[in-house]
Formats: sequence, C-alpha cells, structure tokens
Amino acid sequence: MQEETGKTHQEALFADVAPLLAAIGWLESRASGLLKPRRQGGGPWWLGRVKVTKRREPAGTVAIIATWNYPVQLLGIQLAQALVAGNTVTVKPSENAPRTQSLLLTLALESGLPRGTLTVLPATREAGERILRDYRFDHVVFTGSTAVGRTIAASLVGTLTPTTLELSGRDSALVLDDADPKLAAKCIWTAVTINAGQTCMGPRRALVHETVYPQFVAEIAKLASKARPRNVVNEAAANRCHELAQASLRMGARDATGTLAEPLGRLVRPTALLDCRTDHEVVQGDHFGPLLAVVPVANLREMLAIHRSVAQHLVTSVFTKDKARARDFVADLGSGIVMINDVMVPTGHPGVGLGGRGASGVGVSRGEEGLLAMTHPVWVTESNGLIRRMATSMNPGLVRLTGRLLGWWYGGSARDRSPVSTAGQEVAPSRTPALAQAPTAPLPLSDTFDPLPDPTAAPAPIPLARLESDLPPALPSGEGAPTIQAAEREQPSGSPSA
Repeated sequence: MQEETGKTHQEALFADVAPLLAAIGWLESRASGLLKPRRQGGGPWWLGRVKVTKRREPAGTVAIIATWNYPVQLLGIQLAQALVAGNTVTVKPSENAPRTQSLLLTLALESGLPRGTLTVLPATREAGERILRDYRFDHVVFTGSTAVGRTIAASLVGTLTPTTLELSGRDSALVLDDADPKLAAKCIWTAVTINAGQTCMGPRRALVHETVYPQFVAEIAKLASKARPRNVVNEAAANRCHELAQASLRMGARDATGTLAEPLGRLVRPTALLDCRTDHEVVQGDHFGPLLAVVPVANLREMLAIHRSVAQHLVTSVFTKDKARARDFVADLGSGIVMINDVMVPTGHPGVGLGGRGASGVGVSRGEEGLLAMTHPVWVTESNGLIRRMATSMNPGLVRLTGRLLGWWYGGSARDRSPVSTAGQEVAPSRTPALAQAPTAPLPLSDTFDPLPDPTAAPAPIPLARLESDLPPALPSGEGAPTIQAAEREQPSGSPSA
C-alpha cells in the first residue's frame, strides 16, 4: 500500500487494515443473527394460523469492481460481506493497486474458501471494460467516480441488475457559531491531509460562522504551515488541485500559508484557501486531493444553502457544542452519514453503513445494511385448512357477519367511541396505533442561491453487448497483470449456473 498509493505506514495500518479486521470480527459475531430465518408475527385473525417465515437468500453471483484509494479496507469489507452472505464472487482489482489487492485476494483464496467461490480477474483497464460487457451477474458493487458509476448503471439497466454504487461525495464541514474552532480546525485538517485528501467522505469545504471565523482561520493556518507535500494518484489530479487554487487566489482568496506551492509531478502540498466565496469554483469541490475551501458565512441558513447547492452528499460534519441542535437539521443535509464534532474517524465503526444518494451513489455497503444488500428476501408461508375456505363459496350471512366484524375490528364500534369535542366535531379513537408525529418541515433556503443541479442529467446509456447466461472462466491474464489465478469452479448438480 505504501509503495502503490503513497500512504504512510500509520495510514495503511489504521485506515485500511484495522477497519477490515474490525469488520470481519463484527461479521463473525453478528452475521448469523442478521441472516437467520425470522418468524413474521402480527398476522390478521381472519387468515387463521398462517405461519410466515422471512429468509435471507444469497443474491447469487456478485461482481466487485474495486477501487485504489483504500485498497484493503473497501475491497476487503465488500468481499467479506458478499462471501458471508453465501454468494460466489468475481473481483476486478484496481489497476492502481494491483499488488496490494493481489495479495489480499491470494489470502482470501488460501483461507479455505470452497472451490469456485472466488474468481479474480486481471487488474487491467481492459478487464474492467469487459467484466460487464461479457459477463452476467446478479449484483454489481462498484466504488469510484460518479462518471464511471453512471456508465455502469447505464450498462446494467437493460438487464435490471441490482447495483451498489459507492460514488464520491463533495461534502461540507459546518462550523456553527458555538463551535470550538480549535477542535474543528484540527479535525477538518486531519481529514483533508489523510491519504493525501483522496477520500470520498473527506470534506471539500469548511463553512465557518463569522463569529468563530477568525479563530478558525488562525488555527488552520498553523496546521497548514506544518503540512508536508503528499503524492496523489497521478499528475492530472495534482494539476487539478493547483489550477483550482490559482483561480480562487485570482478572485480574492488567500492561501493559509501565504504562498501557493507549485505541484511537482504527483507531489502536492496540502492547501487551505481562506475567504472563498460561493462563486469560486473550488467551493464546488470537484477535485480529489488535499485542497480545502474555507468560506465565511453569516448564519445556518446560508450554510445549508451552500451545502445543498452541490449535488453530491455522502458524509457531512457539524461542529457545535449543542448536539441536539445539530440533530435537528440532519435531514436537511442529505447525507448518509452525519458526524457531530468529528470528521471521518467514527466511520471506522464496523456497524456504520456507507451509502450516498443521487450523484453520490445507490445502495449501502458496510454494516448491517451492506450485508443484507448481498442477499434477497424470501417469505415462506405455511397454511392450514382454514384459509382455504376463503376460496370457496361461503354462506351469505357469514360473509355479511364477517364484513361487520372487520368494520368493528379496524374501524371501532359505537360502544368504543369516546366523544371528544374539537372545534365542534367529535373524534373517535381508532383501534390501530396512532400515527407518528409528522416531521418538521425542512428549513427554507434563501432565494439568492441556485437550485440543486438536475440529478437526471446523465450521459446517454452505452449500448448493451450480448450477455451470456453462464459466467465464463476468468479473463486471461495480460502482460503486467497480477499472477493470481482464479479459483477452480465446481458446479453442484442441479444448482444454478455460477
């Protein structure tokens, strides 16, 4: 990992290996309980003694198209969940971390998996293009950019193949007027610099209330002055960060360290741009590297408007001493994960699912929801003879009696009514539970901000190639591809094709 992705030893251990180990331990202790058959209670009296059992059956064949930025954590957890749920899995490793993921998958193959359970394709771009063109799967898991995610979704729409698309976020860290500016600056800067800022859940902008803005700026400037250059995935990513920073400086922003350093190949110095305005392109966060836009704001309404003007929401942080206040507007943030007084680190909890909405993805990976996504529910009913009477002719008097009984049972009878005067009307209580209180209406946004981009504005679908009903053997290894070989396939008699 250190050689292929530029991680430090500490980052590789604590951000990749440790979360995977925690997730495996979590699955060992909880998966059997989550996947076991469950009796469904609460059946109506008029069905008689009908036994209903809900089962979780494997999705079938699962494809995982892996990413490079957290090559052990993300692929490892997705693979473990798919296997624990009982699926056969085909993995296309990332071409940016072939040796790291080759080692991980070799360990998986040598761990005692049944033959045919895991197939590994070459870590090449060509294999990525062929995996969905030539193969047919029951579920596809992809982690990567929104642009590629849209292409994958378009290629699978003809077969209605379910997907889990873990795409990038371009999220915010909100620093409210009562926040601890030192704590906020430290947490946010850690998230900007870890893994050279190449984290889908890392903040792209800090929206800081003007009351604490001076203190926040002073603290983050101290941290930025100590930052060392980091390697990003390629020169294009480095140049993108530098170009956005230069454009913002020309429009009046300030570099927290006083001078903007030129990138050297893949090497980028982590940068905090102060005094950014909403018309600065860098505020949109369309980059993948250690670059943070710091925006002063007057109130929470303005924070939410700026935050929601960007279509990709995955993980959002809120800094405040009043945690209840932060919980009140969680729904307005539109993110799958909301962290109060922290950034990124709490997502290492193995029970936390990761899932975006709209341009940030479809479905959930990790945690309980991620495990269940690797299955499909089946309800098994077992009936006695009583229910069959409904399919035969019944005595008309019995039908009328049953109708009155249904009206009494679900609607209440005259004897049960307790008149309560409300503006001259009588309200009768129901036998059914009261409805939950309606949620509070979302905080209205200022008219001075543009509406959210149209999430339906996706590229035209790519044409579908012929799909085969059976999964063929692994693609032949190309030059420079990992030497790992696919596990031998066995097809039990009478089982569906793998």
